Amino acid sequence: MGRPPVLIQRPPGPASHLAWLRVVRCPASLAGRRCAYPQRRPIACAAASAASGETFGAQVCTVLGTQWGDEGKGKLVDILAQQYDVVARAQGGANAGHTIYDPQGNKYALHLVPSGILNEDATCVIGNGVVVHLPGLFEELDSLISRGVNIDGRLILSDRAHLLFDLHKEVDGLREAELAGKKIGTTGRGIGPAYASKANRLGLRVCDLKHLPSFGEKLTKLMDDATRRFDGALKSNVDEEVERYKGLAKRALPYVGDTVSLINDAYEDGKRILIEGGQATLLDLDFGTYPFVTSSNPSIGGVTSGLGLPPSKIEALIGVVKAYTTRVGSGPYPTEIMGQLGDELRQMGGEYGTTTGRPRRIGWLDMVALRYVCRINGLTHLNLTKLDVLSSLDVIKIGTTYKAPDSEFLNSVPAALETLESIEVGYEELPGWKTDISSIRKWDDLPANAQKYVERIEELAGVPVHWIGVGPGRDAMVVKPL
Repeated sequence: MGRPPVLIQRPPGPASHLAWLRVVRCPASLAGRRCAYPQRRPIACAAASAASGETFGAQVCTVLGTQWGDEGKGKLVDILAQQYDVVARAQGGANAGHTIYDPQGNKYALHLVPSGILNEDATCVIGNGVVVHLPGLFEELDSLISRGVNIDGRLILSDRAHLLFDLHKEVDGLREAELAGKKIGTTGRGIGPAYASKANRLGLRVCDLKHLPSFGEKLTKLMDDATRRFDGALKSNVDEEVERYKGLAKRALPYVGDTVSLINDAYEDGKRILIEGGQATLLDLDFGTYPFVTSSNPSIGGVTSGLGLPPSKIEALIGVVKAYTTRVGSGPYPTEIMGQLGDELRQMGGEYGTTTGRPRRIGWLDMVALRYVCRINGLTHLNLTKLDVLSSLDVIKIGTTYKAPDSEFLNSVPAALETLESIEVGYEELPGWKTDISSIRKWDDLPANAQKYVERIEELAGVPVHWIGVGPGRDAMVVKPL
């Protein structure tokens, strides 16, 4: 395109090396102008979509969950990652389970590693906002390596990321046990306690692995604090843990880098950056169904703080929406489907947690909640997933209104748990299509009623649907013209 490739130095890591990657620039940037991507307008830059061959691109693109997680974010990230130089995770931990497929249809379940790991030309970043359990990370990496995935020099772990210890998992279980019948329903992975240690300024960071004498002192303070809270109930031993982490540090340090500089340098060099959200906005610590939420911010705010990337640099914000809704664990669920229909949809959709294996609760699409999420994040596009799961239904419902006990209609998700648990949902009913759509790859080939369902979601959300998932494989995606 008239410019030479840009020399990109791989960040420190095993078998670190220099690699020539061609940076694809949009016509505006080639003309010396900055390419603008207005909200809710089609993005047309020179990056071919792996799903369809059509052009879609933004130098910085973020993919976020819009419900309670498990929307299928990993698949879209996996598709888009084929065209991006850097793929990053900004928040959460191993409580985020993403399932992706390679071109041969082989399935990979990821928890900490970004979904771009299957693109050998992509550098994968675990940002400063992520809490990292090193034994779990290495278990995941070893599994990928055993299956032939090349990670040499491709995974960078932020030196500012906080470490999650087995101690945090113990505390997680003890806290849930205390709640008895009012359990939050955490994954038991220690995510909340790890973020609590961070907020209490007792946490240890990845950079502390470089200074093992003080590492031991800091870990002792952390364990002493937990012991005071749960006297006699903890099994973790500080001396054993310090010895364990001496070995883990040797393996971890080659992956460690200054990801804040890496991400911003990549942006300034014109490289393309894809950011993968974990969990979803309705689990956000501030905007979700508190207290039945995660312990981080899986909304746009968590992306910027979890990577050190200014919000002004993020050009495309894609919200991933399951065609129905699911939720794992406790918490209010206005459009929940009980009984046989819920069981049938769970079975058809394979709705069991990637991380926990727990059966997911099932519900109709909630447009009041989706509009709320679109506003918070400023979404520019939607990816509708698992549309094929609804193919057997005669009638499909969409939740469109919330009515409070005092008969007031609400135009957003209420903050008070008591209000949210007692609202009455108003529904629209749309006719089903009763046709298998899993082999369809073009918008015009979808049944008319399936198209009407998608278009009604667009109308109610005020954001265009650009991708439609119709099956589990990477190729099972319909691109709807903008």
